[in-house]
Amino acid sequence: MTSTPYPLGVTLREDGANVAVYSETAESITVCILGDDGQETPTVLRRRTGHVFHDHVPGLVPGTRYGLRVDGPWDPANGLRHNPAKLLLDPHARAITGEYTWGQAPFAYTLGEPDERDDTDSASSVAHAIVTDPHSFDWEGDTSPLTPLADTIVYEVHVKGFSQLNPDVPEEIRGTYAGLAHPASIAYLKDLGVTAVELLPVHQFVQDSHLEEKGLRNYWGYNSIGFFAPYGPYSSAGDTGGQVDEFKAMVKALHAAGLEVILDVVYNHTAEGNHLGPTLSFKGIDNASYYRLVDEDREHYFDTTGTGNSVNVGHPAALGLIMDSLRYWVTEMHVDGFRFDLATTLTRQDGSAEMHSAFLSLIEQDPTLAPVKMIAEPWDTAGYQVGGFPASWSEWNGKFRDDVRDFWNGADSVLGTLAQRILGSPDVYESSRRSPLSSVNFVTAHDGFTLADLTAYSRKHNAANGEDGNDGESDNRSNNNGAEGPTEDAAVNARRDRQRRNLLASLLLSAGVPMILGGDEIARTQGGNNNAYCQDNEVSWFDWANADDALLAFTRRLIELRRSERALRPSWFRQGPESSAKARVGLSRSDGEEFADEDWDNPDARSIAFVFEHDGSASFALLLNAAENGVEFAVPPAPGEAWTFELSSDPEQSYDEASETTIVRGTSFTLLRSAA
Repeated sequence: MTSTPYPLGVTLREDGANVAVYSETAESITVCILGDDGQETPTVLRRRTGHVFHDHVPGLVPGTRYGLRVDGPWDPANGLRHNPAKLLLDPHARAITGEYTWGQAPFAYTLGEPDERDDTDSASSVAHAIVTDPHSFDWEGDTSPLTPLADTIVYEVHVKGFSQLNPDVPEEIRGTYAGLAHPASIAYLKDLGVTAVELLPVHQFVQDSHLEEKGLRNYWGYNSIGFFAPYGPYSSAGDTGGQVDEFKAMVKALHAAGLEVILDVVYNHTAEGNHLGPTLSFKGIDNASYYRLVDEDREHYFDTTGTGNSVNVGHPAALGLIMDSLRYWVTEMHVDGFRFDLATTLTRQDGSAEMHSAFLSLIEQDPTLAPVKMIAEPWDTAGYQVGGFPASWSEWNGKFRDDVRDFWNGADSVLGTLAQRILGSPDVYESSRRSPLSSVNFVTAHDGFTLADLTAYSRKHNAANGEDGNDGESDNRSNNNGAEGPTEDAAVNARRDRQRRNLLASLLLSAGVPMILGGDEIARTQGGNNNAYCQDNEVSWFDWANADDALLAFTRRLIELRRSERALRPSWFRQGPESSAKARVGLSRSDGEEFADEDWDNPDARSIAFVFEHDGSASFALLLNAAENGVEFAVPPAPGEAWTFELSSDPEQSYDEASETTIVRGTSFTLLRSAA
């Protein structure tokens, strides 16, 4: 039967499948069908078109386990690492079953002798690809909610951690795609008011040997090996192919509830590590095409990710793999967007970060990806690139996190930067004609303290990670004031409660796209662990039994305000009452006067008033006071009806409509409304 070099991977046909694999350096590629008894049925790919080996392989039907054996030169000094004794994953595998047994077998070299090839067969020690049927799932007319960016509220969440301890989810599906799709989970998300879930990595990833030795597991999943395969252990249907349909069912259920699905994707590196890492897939198929090697020293890997390797985005094979993966998750899995981990690495095709890199250019012109939300983590270990991505992208804005934390922590001379963040960071985006919607605002994320811990701890408590507290960044922007950790001190707890509300309000009342760390709304704590990447246990899972219901109600109210009031979610602000723009903002000192240039640098200034207006909508006055003492604010003139009290982080705050001033307690905010 004839075969074709495209599409790459497995394409089902009558009596088998077409298989195509890219390699510039292999001498032969064999597809091995794996029987339940461990026996292999090999088929050599006899045809070659350009650098693609391809052939019809009989017996490849849905549910079949298979792997690749790639023969070719073994010459690590020149970047060549072929070893047919190692059974490799198909880079385009749609499903993957099993995990890795660490020892000699998964390593292509002899342990302790990195230049010496090892011929131990790895088939019984590695994960295997599974053939899937792309037509087995009925989408029943599923469509994306296509929520505009201006209306988007992102909820960053872990598939397992969200439902693992939820008593309202049946025990047999807790911690799975089905658990996230359960009506109780969806009802919670809908009641909260978010519009999109951003899932921590769900591409198939590898458990790290050094964590398993400590009795720990990779929880976050930033260790990908299968860019097309949903992570099997998150499936209640098992990992032998059922994970694909279960993932699709989750997306379908979330879409039916009006919720978008954004994937946190890790295309910048893989689980194969550096020259001492295992050979699981790409390294044994075509090492130099898929990874950036060090010039003049091709035994070693160019690494801007801190993981041992970086994907070679300067090569068509690696770029093609990424683009095929992105299109697959949009067209076949119906996801609505992507958040790119260490996205700056993906722009380094020649070493330096480039706005017009091949990676960004390919995405920009792709019609399949045009309606999809693209969010960059705009940094890597070699550089910080906030504001450096194309206008069609949004970015995790680390400046928002840092400046808002600094303000509420009482730092000196931060009013100017705080104002920029509340207004959507025009200092970052406006010069390149980008709007506030380019900024994904956040005060906490999976990496770092939770909101509850940010306000309760001044230092990290990471002993459980087994690294003597050396992991995780030392966070000098924590908002703790008083006892370290849980306390019975009523005054300390009251201040912590205010700070949590202050930070949530700063996030949800700012221009841009807000992102909430899942669990912050119920005061989820990790006991001060600010790097819980390896804590697949109660440290990381949602503790529903101890949810802070009052904070949850407060967060719901903030989100409801944002979603219902146009003045609180502008696409673009313009300053000054004389502006003719639909959305306007006014800024003033607490005494009601306009800011002079020197006021912004006043180290003692810790209060500011904003007035948000939008044609046809109510207006709002946001009064922020980060000082320890109460501050009397001259209430700005109301654009419409008289000001009325709306919300505050101070449970004792009130407002007299007849008064021209109001006192805002120390480390508190107050929000007033003027009806249109």
